[in-house]
Amino acid sequence: MPEALLYLLLVAAYLGLSAYFRPGGAACCQPNGWNRLLLFVPLALHLYLLDELVLPGSGLSLGFGTSLSAVAALTVLFYGLAAWHYPLAGMQSFVLLFGALGVLLQAMMPEGLAIPTAGQPMFRLHMLAAFAAYGLFAVAALHAVLISLAEKHLHKPVLPNMVTGLPPLLTLEKLLFRMVELGFLILTLTLLSGIFFSESIYGRPFPLTHMTVFGIASWVIYAALLFGRRIYGWRGKTAIYWTQAGFLTLLLSYVGVKFVLEVLLGRP
Repeated sequence: MPEALLYLLLVAAYLGLSAYFRPGGAACCQPNGWNRLLLFVPLALHLYLLDELVLPGSGLSLGFGTSLSAVAALTVLFYGLAAWHYPLAGMQSFVLLFGALGVLLQAMMPEGLAIPTAGQPMFRLHMLAAFAAYGLFAVAALHAVLISLAEKHLHKPVLPNMVTGLPPLLTLEKLLFRMVELGFLILTLTLLSGIFFSESIYGRPFPLTHMTVFGIASWVIYAALLFGRRIYGWRGKTAIYWTQAGFLTLLLSYVGVKFVLEVLLGRP
């Protein structure tokens, strides 16, 4: 099957499922097993197309489109796994839309320059951890939006379908911090391992690049959030704002830099 047709099929699958799970629709918030399994059907093709494009031979090729596509795929993956155990049913339509956007950009944007040294298995694990942190924090950011909606409609007599049947806010916030804690651990490991690989790529162990600055800034934001939660009991809007700020900063650390270089400045 031609590659262009695979991309069209994948985008159509994501968009079709997003419409099926749309907020207010009959299937929006049903947590049964078949609905959960549907998410993994387009995801399998998405991961296949990423593997073919991102890992050619022994190198690694990550442009803006493929980077965002990798983040989107891992966001769908983490959401799909989490939805089996936690009350996240109202978010699937938006997660699937993000997946469709990632695939479109992957198909339309240039591949980016290959990194020859990236054939090392440890470097691939480093990159996988980095994008895993992206995906997990993306799910946490969407979950924070769901908490915000639940708070907004808390005292209204008629609740929208997205928040009907959700557990108490304290339970939702506990889940949010579980995701942030796990993402923070993965991000910490990513930054530490990045020091080792930076020396082989840039010639010095800790180069002060945009990626480094934004990556550390995101780590500091999430560290402050977890510290504030433990010491001062931060919750509600404070937790939501810090979660969103950390994710946006993390997004700028690699995907944002690639967007500026490739899309705005036209440089690989």
